[in-house]
Amino acid sequence: MSSILFEIKNNIAFITFNRPGKFNSFNREMALSLQEQLKEADSNKEVRCIYITGAGKAFSAGQDLAEVVDINGPGMDKILAEHFNPIVSLIRNLAKPVVAAVNGVAAGAGANIACCCDVVVAAKSSSFIQAFSKIGLIPDSSGTFFLPRLIGFQKASALMMLGDKVSAAEAEKMGMIYKVFADEVFAEESIKLAATLASMPTKALYFIKQALNNSLTQNLEQQLKTEDEYQQKAAATDDFKEGVQAFLEKRTPVFKGE
Repeated sequence: MSSILFEIKNNIAFITFNRPGKFNSFNREMALSLQEQLKEADSNKEVRCIYITGAGKAFSAGQDLAEVVDINGPGMDKILAEHFNPIVSLIRNLAKPVVAAVNGVAAGAGANIACCCDVVVAAKSSSFIQAFSKIGLIPDSSGTFFLPRLIGFQKASALMMLGDKVSAAEAEKMGMIYKVFADEVFAEESIKLAATLASMPTKALYFIKQALNNSLTQNLEQQLKTEDEYQQKAAATDDFKEGVQAFLEKRTPVFKGE
């Protein structure tokens, strides 16, 4: 059984972590498979949004610790260098928006992979936990980069050191995630959000993503130049022309992602 399920439907690439018996914890096969599916979704012109979720009760419990202690396993150096770091880099540089639909517990690397996505939504019963300190490790998978920027330095420091479990409602309140949906409508509402993104001007969304990436390391003057650069690129797209024409004609625009 494949550890990653992949399906393209209605311009959305659905990627599902599929090790439910292990709470969708990552082993090498799953990590490398996810990288391949992300690349496939990025290169496929039919895809205009990527939707990531988990099978069963969990989004992802992070790294499968059995693999970490296996003397024949990849070792911590490869787990970071070849598994999680490339996944984070791929997500942040994909030319399409990425929705993390957190359906259950998101722990360790699972929580941090979710938080590096473009839009994060969660089922009411789901939770987030920086579980690393409880086994003598530090947060990885971009956790120390994104979490302080999402919720503030002090809050991130406490959650990482204490390893507190954060409910979906708390995560929304502190700005860790975008929105919480009731469990019974979570799949429907989160897919509806992905469908909205898939119908929008895809290149403009990519330029927004890149501008935000740059804002993490640039000063104001550098960021103004970045905005100018990407705005010129956005203004040259067919979708911009369609958006303006639709506005003038008082109709709903039909974007093609071009």
